[in-house]
Amino acid sequence: MYLVASIIVFVLYFTNVALGAFAQAAVLGDVGEMLVLFAASILFVVAILQKEADRKEKNGS
Repeated sequence: MYLVASIIVFVLYFTNVALGAFAQAAVLGDVGEMLVLFAASILFVVAILQKEADRKEKNGS
């Protein structure tokens, strides 16, 4: 779930950057882009930590 959310937020970031680069129509400013990228990073880290915890629980460690 967190991994999918991370991908969705990163696609939002990438779309905004692409719009700014090709169409000069970026929706978010610099701070907005930073916050969206930060949210994608946090969601990705949470997803990885959750998968690692699930793997440890499955292996019984």
